[in-house]
Amino acid sequence: MENQENLNEEVVTKTVTTEEFDWDAYEKGESFGGKKRQELEEMYTQTLSSINENEVVDGTVVNLNKREALINIGYKSEGVVNMNEFRYNPELAVGDTVEVYVETQEDRSGQLVLSHKKARALRSWDRVNKALEDDEIIKGYIKCRTKGGMIVDVFGIEAFLPGSQIDVKPIRDYDVFVGKTMEFKVVKINHEFKNVVVSHKALIEAELEQQKKDIITKLEKGQVLEGTVKNITSYGVFIDLGGVDGLIHITDLSWGRISHPEEIVQLDQKLNVVILDFDDDKKRIALGLKQLTAHPWDALDASLNVGDNVKGKVVVMADYGAFVEIAAGVEGLIHVSEMSWSQHLRSANEFLKVGEEVEAVILTLDRDERKMSLGMKQLKADPWEKIEGAYGVDTKHTAKVRNFTNFGVFVELEEGVDGLIHISDLSWTKKIKHPAEFTSIGADIDVCVLEIDKENRRLRLGHKQLEENPWDVFESMFQVDSIQEGTIIELTEKGAVVSLPYGIEGFCTPKHMVKEDGSSAVLDEKLDFKVIEFNKESKKIIVSHSRIFEDERKAQKATAQKATKAASKKLSDSMEKTTLGDIAELAALKDEMEGKPATKKDDAETKNESAE
Repeated sequence: MENQENLNEEVVTKTVTTEEFDWDAYEKGESFGGKKRQELEEMYTQTLSSINENEVVDGTVVNLNKREALINIGYKSEGVVNMNEFRYNPELAVGDTVEVYVETQEDRSGQLVLSHKKARALRSWDRVNKALEDDEIIKGYIKCRTKGGMIVDVFGIEAFLPGSQIDVKPIRDYDVFVGKTMEFKVVKINHEFKNVVVSHKALIEAELEQQKKDIITKLEKGQVLEGTVKNITSYGVFIDLGGVDGLIHITDLSWGRISHPEEIVQLDQKLNVVILDFDDDKKRIALGLKQLTAHPWDALDASLNVGDNVKGKVVVMADYGAFVEIAAGVEGLIHVSEMSWSQHLRSANEFLKVGEEVEAVILTLDRDERKMSLGMKQLKADPWEKIEGAYGVDTKHTAKVRNFTNFGVFVELEEGVDGLIHISDLSWTKKIKHPAEFTSIGADIDVCVLEIDKENRRLRLGHKQLEENPWDVFESMFQVDSIQEGTIIELTEKGAVVSLPYGIEGFCTPKHMVKEDGSSAVLDEKLDFKVIEFNKESKKIIVSHSRIFEDERKAQKATAQKATKAASKKLSDSMEKTTLGDIAELAALKDEMEGKPATKKDDAETKNESAE
């Protein structure tokens, strides 16, 4: 443009001094005459570049504002390009050379129409392939997020940047990269599908690899290095030592117990760590953080002794006990047996919870081994020291059912005082196969103290002893041979359980369940039973249904035999006086004994013989 203005000034100067000035043309508003004008136009045209539409040319940025860039391609007018087409290059400045595509030499307004985006697109594949071949570093504009990574504008082509290729460190927030211009390397091109993959990580890996080698060669156990928290897991923290990663296990973060590393460190936090160990290749490096501070046991109060009371917080629970932290990094174990005076086996979780504040007594203290045992029950009086006064023999109490066994029920009268009710001491009358038939865990039950074993801290208890023994009364009510009404409530291979009056139960063997018609009694059938055995000591009653009609038959048979015997004797006594009438009389007696009625003929003959 400056050359063009100088040329115009030169032409005007020459025109003013010439004698051939066309005054007529000047009056009409024309500065030059026709011939001279044509010459000047030809001279001006020679100063312009020869351009064609649909051609890609290089231009120079001559002016910039927020909306557009003014590009000079050596044509008679400058072209305007929207700044959106330069988003990938925020560092664009006046004087930079850019490629543009000539869309139209003149639009309706006479404006040169250019496009930088189209120019880049036409040359993009050549540039991308060249960048891959030459391992060239290129710039790209990150447009947006996509599944698994980012979309990057490279030479007008949408390339894919995988999330793993953004940085050597794991990326937690992809959105912070959107809208940024970064340097990349082309790592893969799929010509068939027109796909381009780029990497930013590849640019820094080479440099980091060299740093990594330098660090690894200098690693020594006990060395203290500065690192950055790279990743946090439930089991530990990964530390970036400048291209080399190391792991601080959760147990090496703090002398005290922690549930998660996030309680101690945060992502991207810088901290000093000590090298604890590494493998031969130095690929696995174990780091420590707590080792940089003194062990809490070394700072434990020297005046603490066995028998002292301490306070602390429960940090870990197990079935066998609880670990209590009485100072940072100093823990003591309260075994479940030291939580209560009770001898009944329980879980420690029934007494304490994690985070609970507790008070305890020091039972053992070993500073060299850094071990301590604590007790809670020692803060209370031992209830067994005065057991006879509180729970004397024959005294009655209410207890809570804690557990069952096949042979009885374990109950608790108070904390530390447990007792056993044997299954045979639950009921006078019911035959209980398992305590669950009689009561349930957690239920209250009335008991009577039967025996105290102070040495073994045991109480023998009874429930049925709260009532009088009904078998003293049953002995007279269920005498042998007495007949009782009963219902069969259970059938087994060995026989049947029969429910008798007053809630008592008897037992009937299969042969005694046979009815008079030959069939056997069935479940829930109500029948009469004869008591054939009563044992007060073993609380056993044996009954029989078939014995009822069997005994009746025996009685009838015995009566008949007795009558026959009497008749025979009578006959024997009168043999010497036998007459014809006696013979007839004996015949009638025989028939009577055999159950035969005398016929009318016989009666008549007998009468006639008597008359004769």
